[in-house]
Amino acid sequence: MFKAKAYSVASATASFVADTIPRREAGPRDVQIEILYCGICHSDLHTVRDEWASVMPTVYPCVPGHEIVGRVTKVGPDVTKVKPGELVGVGCLVGSDHGCPNCRADMEQFCPGATFTYNSPDVHGTAPVTYGGYSESIVVDEHFVLRVPENLDLSGVAPLLCAGITTYSPIRRWGDIAGKKVGVVGLGGLGHMAVKFARAFGAHVVVFTTSAGKKEDALRLGAHEVIVSTDPEQMKAQAGTFNFILDTIAAEHDINAYINMLGLEGNITLVGAPEKPLPLSAFALLFGRRSISGSLIGGIKETQEMLDFCGKHNITADVEVIPIQKVNEAYERLVKSDVKYRFSIDMASLKGE
Repeated sequence: MFKAKAYSVASATASFVADTIPRREAGPRDVQIEILYCGICHSDLHTVRDEWASVMPTVYPCVPGHEIVGRVTKVGPDVTKVKPGELVGVGCLVGSDHGCPNCRADMEQFCPGATFTYNSPDVHGTAPVTYGGYSESIVVDEHFVLRVPENLDLSGVAPLLCAGITTYSPIRRWGDIAGKKVGVVGLGGLGHMAVKFARAFGAHVVVFTTSAGKKEDALRLGAHEVIVSTDPEQMKAQAGTFNFILDTIAAEHDINAYINMLGLEGNITLVGAPEKPLPLSAFALLFGRRSISGSLIGGIKETQEMLDFCGKHNITADVEVIPIQKVNEAYERLVKSDVKYRFSIDMASLKGE
C-alpha cells in the first residue's frame, strides 16, 4: 500500500481540501496509472453532496472522479493489455464479477457485483470505499483500463470516459442512423457530445433547447437545425418526424412533448436522471407505436470502441481546463450550468500540494 495525493470532501456540506489516500500496490493483473486529467461529471456533484442518498449513500471522505486519463507507470506480471508509458483511460467501472450473464455479454455496467470507480465498497480492502480520479494516481485491474488514441487532446478525452460513452452507447445501439432524423434534447455536457456523435454517424441532427441563444453553438458543434422547445409553433412544425431522440435533461421537463415529436416506431432514450419521476402519457406512445427507454454508460468493449471512433473522427469534449485548486469554484459554476461544456482538471496542479 502507498499514499497518493488527492482532493476529498469530509461531508455533504464540506468543501474539497487537499488530502492523502491509500492506494494498493499493483497486483499480478493490476495497472498503476499516473493521472494526467480528470473530468468533472454531474454525478460527482450529486455524490459529493449526497443527493442520491436514497439509492447510493455517500461514504466520507469522498474522492470522486470517473473520467480519468493518464499514463501507465507500472504493470503486474500477468498484464498483457498495456505497457508502462502508454496513454490509458479509466471510466466509471473498476470491477465486476466477470462471470454473470451481463459480464459475459460485455455489459459490465449491469453486473450485480460491479465496482464503481468511487464510492463503491472496496473489495481489495485498501479503504472502506473506492477513491476516484481527483488524485495523482490510481491502481486498476487491466480489464477496466482503456487505450487512448494518441492523436487526441487529452484534456478533452477525459470526459469521453463518462459523457462520451453515455451518449455514444444509445446512439450506436439504435442502429444505422445515417440519413435518419435524430433529436438531442439539451445542449450541456451530455448533449454536446450527442450532437458530435450523431453527426459523425451521418444523421440529420436537430437540437432541442429552451434557449434561443444556444443556436449558434449547436450549429458549430454539428447540428443541422435547432428547435426552441418553448415555442409551440416550432414544435408543432416538426411533430411526428423524428426517428430517434436522445434526452439528456436531468431536471423535470415534459417528456410527452418530445415523445410527440417521434414518427412511427420512433424511440426516445433517456440518459439524464431527473430526481423526480416524469409523468408519462400512454397515448403518446400508443399512437405511433413509439417507445421509450433508458441507457447507462456502456461496457468496457463498447467504451473502447467509442474511444477508437473518437480517434478516427477526431472527436473530443469541449472543455475548460482548471487546476485542482479551483474545484470548489467549478462545482458552484456547475450548479449554474456555467461551463462549456465540461470541466477537465489538470492533475499536474496537484504536484505542488
